[in-house]
Amino acid sequence: MSITLYPNLILDALRRVRYPGTGQDLVTAGMVEDDIRIEGMKVSFSLIFDKPNSPFIKSVVKAAEKAILTYVSPEVQIEGNISVKVPEVVPQDSLPLLPKVKNTLAIFSGKGGVGKSTVSANLAVALAQAGYKVGLLDADIFGPSQPKMFGCEDERPVLEDVDGQELIAPVERFGVRMLSIGFFVNKESPVLWRGSMASNALKQLLTETNWGELDYLLIDLPPGTSDIHLTLVQTLGLTGALIVTTPQQVALADAIKGVGMFLDEHVQVPILGLVENMAWFTPAELPQNKYYIFGRDGGKELAEELDIPLLGQIPLIQSICECGDGGEPIATQRDSLMGIYFRTLARNVVEQIERRNAEQAPTQRVELQK
Repeated sequence: MSITLYPNLILDALRRVRYPGTGQDLVTAGMVEDDIRIEGMKVSFSLIFDKPNSPFIKSVVKAAEKAILTYVSPEVQIEGNISVKVPEVVPQDSLPLLPKVKNTLAIFSGKGGVGKSTVSANLAVALAQAGYKVGLLDADIFGPSQPKMFGCEDERPVLEDVDGQELIAPVERFGVRMLSIGFFVNKESPVLWRGSMASNALKQLLTETNWGELDYLLIDLPPGTSDIHLTLVQTLGLTGALIVTTPQQVALADAIKGVGMFLDEHVQVPILGLVENMAWFTPAELPQNKYYIFGRDGGKELAEELDIPLLGQIPLIQSICECGDGGEPIATQRDSLMGIYFRTLARNVVEQIERRNAEQAPTQRVELQK
């Protein structure tokens, strides 16, 4: 038997939810906006938080949804209908750092050799093929590989005048605007820089480039946790981070450390999800066969353990390596099996970013104590 909903029923349920920051219930704390809308069994309203990077936003929204379903009716359509409002943040600078870039995504791995750069390149191409404006920053200062995978190792970006300011013009391939330290150093020589030099190079590539209007700027980070990662979160308020790992236990153990860095209370960059790369091996002559060389479902199980989305499982196929070495990411082959895998990954990433933007306030740049 259905019931008639009215605002006081909703408010009574929300009085049972306490805000961890003050201990008061949501109604007493003045966190429930006066915008409750009821359409049949559909209920929507806003919750007001005191700061945009409050660590309690997600948990409080979930608790509010549960309270309404428990104390009003399990038939209430409330999930996904609670909006978050926060005070307007006064920017530290007069202008945003990247005013024309809508979303910035850090792609990282706990250790090297898991195919993070390959996933970054193919994800960027797949997003561009879907019609989005995409940029890719190769921030792996000591081991830049994107110029090789995009077939443009010999390119030398030029400066261009933008409103009286000289900015680096990124190289464009397959619809992706790409920049890498690899364009500015001898590809035959190692990059022997101290941490401060590498960090300054990253800042310059990030802030002194004419990225133009972008829907997504992907940032391919070095493996592990280092000065580069800290410099990035101090320079830019990231939309979120994406972790790449193999199913192997050694890789998973290091991946957890990377997740811990981004979720640290001083950093608080949302983890958008996990990609399990090299999930299985499939030989070209036996496309239906799966051989679990590095273990089975390790990334899937880690995603479940950390309560983050599993955005894709990418198989190990020889053509991925061949295309990367040949300077043409396999995602450019739209009708291939791997092209479908990366299109699916791109779609899942877009959905997760849209959900993150709807449920959470923008990430702020990190202020770390020296």
